[in-house]
Amino acid sequence: MKKLRPCKTISIEKKNIGLKDPVYFIAEIGSNFDGDLYRAKELIYMAKEAGADAAKFQHYAASSLVSDFGFKSINNSSHQSKWKKSVYETYNDASIEQDWTGILQETCKEAGLSFLTSPYSFDLVDLVDKYVPAYKVGSGDITWIEIIEHMASKGKPILLAIGASNMIDVQRAIEAVLNITPNLIVLQCNTNYTASHDNYAFIQLNVLQELQNMYPGLITGLSDHMPGYTTVLGAVALGARVIEKHFTDSTSRTGPDHAFSMTPNTFREMVDRTRELEDSMGDGYKKVEENEKETVILQRRSVCAKNNLSGGIRIKRQDLTVLRPCPVDGIAPFDIKKIVGRVLNKGICSGQHIKWDDLV
Repeated sequence: MKKLRPCKTISIEKKNIGLKDPVYFIAEIGSNFDGDLYRAKELIYMAKEAGADAAKFQHYAASSLVSDFGFKSINNSSHQSKWKKSVYETYNDASIEQDWTGILQETCKEAGLSFLTSPYSFDLVDLVDKYVPAYKVGSGDITWIEIIEHMASKGKPILLAIGASNMIDVQRAIEAVLNITPNLIVLQCNTNYTASHDNYAFIQLNVLQELQNMYPGLITGLSDHMPGYTTVLGAVALGARVIEKHFTDSTSRTGPDHAFSMTPNTFREMVDRTRELEDSMGDGYKKVEENEKETVILQRRSVCAKNNLSGGIRIKRQDLTVLRPCPVDGIAPFDIKKIVGRVLNKGICSGQHIKWDDLV
């Protein structure tokens, strides 16, 4: 089977995602609804106000995602060790009710957002298919090629997070998708959820450029768990077109994801600063910009008479100086040698700029 080339532009519910399109923001509500459907709906509307393009959840059942025996049998010193309940109980409490899916999708539609989710079993991939315009593969499933292929077979865009993986893992997953569909977006990710300042050294934003070089045209993005938006601006400057951030209304709430999430205010700030950065990036063509045209006259120098000069004299270098401004008919300093030895056809006063029409 011939591998497909990744699409340079992908549309999610009529919103285009590509290098020439605005950055697409995903508010990862995840488990931050705290088991409350009303709260989940409120967070969707907050995400819209904060500038998100999509609200994302996670569909899983603890029994098909984690092994209670397995986690109790290992030494788990990660952020999970600080949870008050076991890993199994925490996931079980945070899981979404399956019959809420349609309600959440309809709420997103009313709010003007796309509804996204990460399904963590084959059955759940099939369950959410009629509700989602795209599938998100969580970093933890990057080695589960079967479920990646199952999502890709649905004919919808795939957002593939690549946290806690090496390039062999990434290539394996990418190839699995591209064997089925070209509609792929790859999200660089670091899956340390402590939001520690030390984690900046592990974000590896330059992986975005490596991916873009390996797979020309590939749309890349960042699934981020750091505080603030420094990493986001860096990613966007390197070509990322999708940003995913966890979203809550308060980082002080109890729950596995609240502490490293963004709030409506910080999410809005991130979006606004990103839009400024997008405007700043430009088209890569160096030119005098529209808002600089007056500056060209005011700040550039032109060749001027150093002293009063009489008509008919042959100009010497010591007769000339270079001063601001440079009127449109002025002579730029890089042409000063072309003036030396020419004859003035009229008198020029000290400080007056010389024009080509003034020379014989």
